[in-house]
Amino acid sequence: MPVFEMPLESMKTYPGSSPCPENIDVYWDRAIREMKAIDPEVQLLPAEFTCPYADCYHMYYTGVGGARIYAKLVKPKKRSEAGCPAVVLFHGYSMDSGDWHGMLPYAAAGFVAAAMDCRGQGGRSEDIGGVRGNTLHGHIIRGLEEGPEKLLFRSIYLDAAQLAGLVMAMPEVDENRVGAFGGSQGGGLTLACASLEPRIQRCAPQYPFLCDFKRIGNMDLNVDAYSEIKEWFRRFDPHHMRENEFYNTLSYIDLQNLAKRIKAQTLMITALMDTICPPSTQFAAYNKIGAEKNMLLYHDFGHEYLPGSSDRVFEFMMEL
Repeated sequence: MPVFEMPLESMKTYPGSSPCPENIDVYWDRAIREMKAIDPEVQLLPAEFTCPYADCYHMYYTGVGGARIYAKLVKPKKRSEAGCPAVVLFHGYSMDSGDWHGMLPYAAAGFVAAAMDCRGQGGRSEDIGGVRGNTLHGHIIRGLEEGPEKLLFRSIYLDAAQLAGLVMAMPEVDENRVGAFGGSQGGGLTLACASLEPRIQRCAPQYPFLCDFKRIGNMDLNVDAYSEIKEWFRRFDPHHMRENEFYNTLSYIDLQNLAKRIKAQTLMITALMDTICPPSTQFAAYNKIGAEKNMLLYHDFGHEYLPGSSDRVFEFMMEL
């Protein structure tokens, strides 16, 4: 292991450093009820991009708080009468749903595929804002000053679960054969989606973000994607007088605290030299998953392209 991390054997039993609220399930069950009460007003518009074996659509739906959320949607032209399997894809922090091309292997294999744009990031989804405090940059801390109900990632997690449910409800989809995957933030949203939508059958997060926030601070790795945590303390609490309050609020969106809800068969892909999303933070979530699971380790890689990982995820999803 690199010098910045604990030994691998210790990570295999590491329980996480961040607190877990006693009412975490009440909080998320209430959030799910809020999400399900929304009329999503789904709109499908034919995309400019065309493919001989797939129909491509711009998909819009209404998420919590009234924001219109965007996703790319691809449906195979040849569809099983018994219903198609499906996958939902999630992108990295600050990015977007990517090119249509990345979804086409799944369409060619007979899958319906949907890729969401996170609100307020690089794509077309709507960020309706409306919180006090810093909004210059940093989605982890957005809404922190107003408490757990206003955290932006609460809404983004629900957007992910809502998309999965909408895909499952499509007449051409077999709701019992749906998977989710993504890397970095996309890996985190994969965990969130599978935690909040229990019908997800396959879950393949790659070096997931948004796990074990306090461990990040303890390792002095509040840089890059996590730099906003250090920025919050520098701006608003330079003496760390509110540190417990800070981590207690973030604990509601800490994915190690949601992972116990996952029922999907899980393949987690972890790079042991990752200083962006340290492997111990990923193990904190992985160790709490009670469903069938496996971890694929890349010993000499960091937060980067992992050779063969996309192929392994494709094979894993093909088992649907």
